[in-house]
Amino acid sequence: MNSSSLPQRSTVRKKKKPARKRKKRGFFRTVFRVFMFCFILLIAAGGWLYLAPSAQNTRYLIADTLITTQHRYMAKYIIGEDELKNRVSEYTERFQEMGNEVDTHVIEPDPVVEEEQDKPLVEIEKVNGSGYAGYVMIVNDPKKVRLGVPNKIGSGEKVSSMVARTGAIAGVNGGGFADPNWKGNGFKPIGLVISQGKLYYNGLGGKKSTQIVGLDKEGKMIAGNYTLDELSKMGVQEAVTFQPRIIVNGKGQIKNAAEGWGIAPRTAMGQRADGALIFVVIDGRQPGYSIGANLYDVQQIMLKHGAVIAANLDGGSSTVLVKDNEILNKPSSQYGERYLPTAFLVFEDPGQADIKNIWEGLDPSKIDAGKKRTQ
Repeated sequence: MNSSSLPQRSTVRKKKKPARKRKKRGFFRTVFRVFMFCFILLIAAGGWLYLAPSAQNTRYLIADTLITTQHRYMAKYIIGEDELKNRVSEYTERFQEMGNEVDTHVIEPDPVVEEEQDKPLVEIEKVNGSGYAGYVMIVNDPKKVRLGVPNKIGSGEKVSSMVARTGAIAGVNGGGFADPNWKGNGFKPIGLVISQGKLYYNGLGGKKSTQIVGLDKEGKMIAGNYTLDELSKMGVQEAVTFQPRIIVNGKGQIKNAAEGWGIAPRTAMGQRADGALIFVVIDGRQPGYSIGANLYDVQQIMLKHGAVIAANLDGGSSTVLVKDNEILNKPSSQYGERYLPTAFLVFEDPGQADIKNIWEGLDPSKIDAGKKRTQ
């Protein structure tokens, strides 16, 4: 056979080039079509979101969720600046109303439960729902809870650090704090801080009353709008300022999810009729694991667990649950666990808790909320 009759390699290559070019053109054509489809879909979705009356609840949900974050200003691009101001004002007024009804619940220990010698002080269970995951912590003896505070001037303290330092067996984040540009040091609480029956911090200024979440001498949960004089007469032992109260006298205060103040990480405290405390901790802002919950979700979890009273605590990136020196949940802060001014701590022997007033002698108006941390 003559070698000249064999096909030449150069000829084979020339025949394949057009095929490759067609494949490339086909690939880019497909990519372009997908891009155009997504672009048109995005425009259509945007048009529906901003123009369709049926999208109003969705717009408010997105706006309410943004309001609970450091990007609150972005909510104006969803509902407008005037509507944003109105929305915040409406929530403030509504939350105030939710704290005004007189609480009449009393603690009536279940004699059957009291006879259960093996019942642990703290019980933990996982909880999840549509888009959220978290934990419920039951504290069977409310008298074993104390309010923890930081141990260094100028900086808040991580709940895990408070638990380890004081010898507590569990801890949950407590009240809010001044947080300029979401870079606060966690040392300047909002409102009041009461620990072991003493007023540790008074940041009310000229206000006569505040929304309280706490406990009295008998371990009864106190939540709602009260004056300092009323709190003193009630014998409140441990308390922080926060809102709203979401359950009173066994009734949920939030009618539906639309009134739930957006989706976010949540922390709340409640109490059953037998005195057991219920702490709900919901993670959020973590797609694929837990986006978060609204206050209606938290209210329903509380009611399901028998709460006759319940109130919201500081949430968002502050949300954390510590048990036996281990962080059980997944805090949403990109920097990890936050430095906070207060935490509800659970002790086997609360009499051994050494919780000093770190704000004693300090002028609340002169505390720098954004000062660099010292720890």
